[in-house]
Amino acid sequence: MNVLNNIKQPTLLLDRRKCINNIEKMVKKAADHGLCFRPHFKTHQSVEIGRWFNDLGVRSITVSSLSMAEYFARAGWQDITVAFPVNVREMDAINRLAGRIQLNLLVESSQVTDFLAAKLKSKVNLFIKIDSGLHRTGLEPAATDEVDRILDVAQKSPRLNFSGFLTHSGHTYRAKSVAEIKDIHTDAVRQLSVLKEKYRARFPHLIVSIGDTPSCSLVDDFSSVDEIRPGNFVFFDVMQWQLGSCAPDQVAVALACPVVAKHEQRGELVLYGGAIHLSKERLVLQDGRTCYGVMVELKEDGWEIPSKIQPLTGLSQEHGILNVDKETMQKIAVGDLVGILPVHSCLTAHLMKGYLTFDGQTIDHLNGRTNFLQT
Repeated sequence: MNVLNNIKQPTLLLDRRKCINNIEKMVKKAADHGLCFRPHFKTHQSVEIGRWFNDLGVRSITVSSLSMAEYFARAGWQDITVAFPVNVREMDAINRLAGRIQLNLLVESSQVTDFLAAKLKSKVNLFIKIDSGLHRTGLEPAATDEVDRILDVAQKSPRLNFSGFLTHSGHTYRAKSVAEIKDIHTDAVRQLSVLKEKYRARFPHLIVSIGDTPSCSLVDDFSSVDEIRPGNFVFFDVMQWQLGSCAPDQVAVALACPVVAKHEQRGELVLYGGAIHLSKERLVLQDGRTCYGVMVELKEDGWEIPSKIQPLTGLSQEHGILNVDKETMQKIAVGDLVGILPVHSCLTAHLMKGYLTFDGQTIDHLNGRTNFLQT
């Protein structure tokens, strides 16, 4: 079966073999280091791909919203961390979930902790979010007065079980080298280790949980870490490739895009595949060109990466502008399909709402059924 023959509009192709290999490697790495593996499912957002994790022994997961937690709870997952600060307006959903599964929540203020203590109807595990340098959410590591206030509330509540400190070192995505990624990881772990030592006598079972894919892929020293929560590793993408977190042949998704026009004098192919499919995540190549994705040659059973990088250099709502060399321009006709490795697979997967595998399986997604094979 050649699934490419039936593609008429932008379609997110999934290489099942690469994806499962990526999962297997991270499962093994966690086991080798004695870590709890709680993968972040916000990247794939798929019950079917979740089964691939389950088949490899994964029982605990991370999500980024309560709606995502409900979606995976309906599929049978019983131990779910919502790695996003508690939104007090969703208390009804929190109580629904907490009554059915082991729900783990994040707080960064005593005010929210007080609210939970007053409104919860079932027991939850509580993590304090620590800002280890990303400066998005979380308490500063030195803010121990607020940590103490949170813990005082938690200890007085029969429904709040303090489980530990959690961070996401997302600033590794801005690193310029593998060495810098490792330095960021070391600094984050050092900061959380200080907190762990300070509170371990009071809470002997508290854990330290970290979560970024670059660190989890590249680091071999997980001293003082108890749990890892990477997500992007399941597919990887051009950004991870450029960071050194993966090899190019580990990227497991590619957007198949019909060619709708050729501008030979400019060395450009116009694709049906734009920002509503790929997002506008971008990076800058060494030659200064902006890159929204990298072309691959689609085959019946996968894709090949050309020896010379040919980037998607322009993106609007539906259009993609692919910069190619003369040889590629001559080989590709209007109506052909080209593949694009996304800069950020999490956003591309979210936008595309599903996957097509090379054996013809359509895999649905939290955000709705795939519609890319419809005419």
